[in-house]
Amino acid sequence: MDQIDRRILNALQSDGRMTNQDLSEQVGLSPSPCLRRLRALESDGVIFRYVALVDPISVGLPVTAFIRVRLDRQDDRHLAQFEAAVASFPEVMECYLMSGDCDYQLRALFDSLGAFEDFLRQKLTRIEGVSQVTTSFALRPVVYKTALPI
Repeated sequence: MDQIDRRILNALQSDGRMTNQDLSEQVGLSPSPCLRRLRALESDGVIFRYVALVDPISVGLPVTAFIRVRLDRQDDRHLAQFEAAVASFPEVMECYLMSGDCDYQLRALFDSLGAFEDFLRQKLTRIEGVSQVTTSFALRPVVYKTALPI
């Protein structure tokens, strides 16, 4: 990946809907070579999808929970079972396998604390092997970035 590819990625991270003409002007290439590079970045998996970023509060999801989960066993079967379950929950926006004092950390969105409680009682703690759940709630975002520092 060279500097032109990095400029393409930086430009698209700030505006993924820009036209190829605008992109080519911004990165200093003519449209055809710019489109070839863009297609190569897509086919190589560097760019793996395009999305619209939606404000959670605007769509009625003001509660952000950071949930730390410990499993009673960390064998492959329990890890896979947990990961498959949380991947199916629409509330879970991110899930990371962690080192340290918890096995997983999740970021999940809810419309209310009651909805969080339902999620906790009806979904998360019913996954086989979950032994401990600790939650912190975000008061407000301070830094939220989607663009990678490339």
